[in-house]
Amino acid sequence: MNEEKEELEIEEENEPLTTERLKELIDAKDVKSIRDIFVVVPDIDSAVAANDLEPTDLIYLFRCVKPADTATFFDELNQEAKENLVKAMTDRELVQIINTQSVDDVTDVVGEMPANLAQRVLKAADKDMRADINLLLNYKEDTAGSLMTTEYLEFKDTTTVEEAIDAIRKRGKDAETIYTLFVRDKNREFVGTVDLDDLIFSKKDQLLSEIMNQDVVSVKTDTDQEEVGQMFRRYDLNALAVLNQDDRLVGIITIDDAVDVMTEEQSEDFARMTNMEPTEKPYMELTAWENAKKCIPWIVTLLILGTFTTMVLNRLESQTIFLNLPILIAFVPMLMDTGGNAGGQTTGLMIRSLALGEFGPKDVLKVLFKEFRSALIVGASVASFSFLWLMIEQYSGIVSDVKNFPGINIWAGNCWTADFAIHSLRNAGLVGLTMFSAVVASKMIGTLLPMGAAAIKKDPALLSQPLLTTIMDVTTLMIYFSLALAFFPHLA
Repeated sequence: MNEEKEELEIEEENEPLTTERLKELIDAKDVKSIRDIFVVVPDIDSAVAANDLEPTDLIYLFRCVKPADTATFFDELNQEAKENLVKAMTDRELVQIINTQSVDDVTDVVGEMPANLAQRVLKAADKDMRADINLLLNYKEDTAGSLMTTEYLEFKDTTTVEEAIDAIRKRGKDAETIYTLFVRDKNREFVGTVDLDDLIFSKKDQLLSEIMNQDVVSVKTDTDQEEVGQMFRRYDLNALAVLNQDDRLVGIITIDDAVDVMTEEQSEDFARMTNMEPTEKPYMELTAWENAKKCIPWIVTLLILGTFTTMVLNRLESQTIFLNLPILIAFVPMLMDTGGNAGGQTTGLMIRSLALGEFGPKDVLKVLFKEFRSALIVGASVASFSFLWLMIEQYSGIVSDVKNFPGINIWAGNCWTADFAIHSLRNAGLVGLTMFSAVVASKMIGTLLPMGAAAIKKDPALLSQPLLTTIMDVTTLMIYFSLALAFFPHLA
């Protein structure tokens, strides 16, 4: 019995922290349990549970726990919870919590706050932090300058290993990272980095210039954040130096910020590929209206672009050939869908590769030739299958030309005639050849659209999808109509 009770207690302890559990502890004024939570539960899990608390309950949490234990917790809260806390805190409490945060994190919070709350936060920050925050706020959004932190360890290249280790012991706790040290020369120019493990295993009297990595990469303050994320992935970095236009080190970007950037960029690309406006809020924090606003503009835009497809289809339906062979209209949705699907595959591949920096707009001819060869193989394979499949559909009666061959299908035993065979071959051949041409054209357009968008410095995901749909629908219909005239000239 005792063993079962112990197992039950263990299971309860391992259960995820919930808003309800926090609320129970707050209502019970159980300060000890609240403090224990901040010791044993990861800050991100505590913050998720605390996001839905009322402001009065949230401020009670902070008043129960030491500021040093709530520093990371505050950073993990959502923006609304942070603003509620700033409103509820006294000036003294705000000073304590703000000055335990890193500069870049406080800058992110201030940048999204209303002016009156932002002023309270800046007033609470100490003089040095306030200067750093104002500096970071002046950089353009989504650039390396806006992402960087000014809290890093920088040494002269003439510093000895022993001196560097002593400095880390004294100043390391206030730095964003101690695993990468940044080295400058006598002219204050950035010359290299030293990894902590290299520092530890070096001799005490060695100079940093003797053990530093000189083949390091860096970015300028105006470098786009997407390029920053690519550099972390490409070079497997823990921290990245940010230089001004004079090649002076002004800040660093750490891996945790880079991961946030890569996640944000991937979310934006995914949203735009599905024809939605990206949002910075998590899904569960969006209201129904905010969610709808992200969808409506693109749906309306695609509806308007679809007018071109409707116009072309309307013209084709009035042509003599389609009046005499209405069965040809039945194949239109399949042709348009296949063309769009083939282009969508290529577009997705292009957007991904461009985002990862595998190639750029200057490689357009090389990429286009590669995709053209692939398109020929895909087009021939799909066209061959569609030819056989359409023959089966016509002979089985899945689709039938009621006007010219009423009641024809294999089950009725009346499909084995020369006229029907020739007619079926023409239909299948027309659709197969159209399918081949549409797939090849779609893959070429699916390659050119993202490459063109990247060349004019636009997000490839933003322009490619809606344009691809419209262009391929119209192109496929025009190809189909042109080939129909060639296959059935006597009906034109």
